Amino acid sequence: MEDRMQVSKAAHRLNILQRREGSINGVKDVKSFDEKEIVLLTEQGLLTIKGDGLHVDRLTIEKGEIEISGRIDSLVYSEEGSLAKSGGSVLARLFG
Repeated sequence: MEDRMQVSKAAHRLNILQRREGSINGVKDVKSFDEKEIVLLTEQGLLTIKGDGLHVDRLTIEKGEIEISGRIDSLVYSEEGSLAKSGGSVLARLFG
């Protein structure tokens, strides 16, 4: 029971429909996005979404919501610091 109480204060929910569209809440920030990859900072850590033809259809950071479309191939959670360690930041890709 204590573990459940220590979970993040804000809710985080991920809904994917037919691997073609999705809605996510509990989003704190969008770290990067392009047609192949979207990286989000969520209440549960970094979420990397990979696929093809990915598009951000709606983004409301104030509410922590995002809607995406395109072919979704993978969803991977990692710790927030792992983006900088892997050299995966936008700046690292631009100047690397």
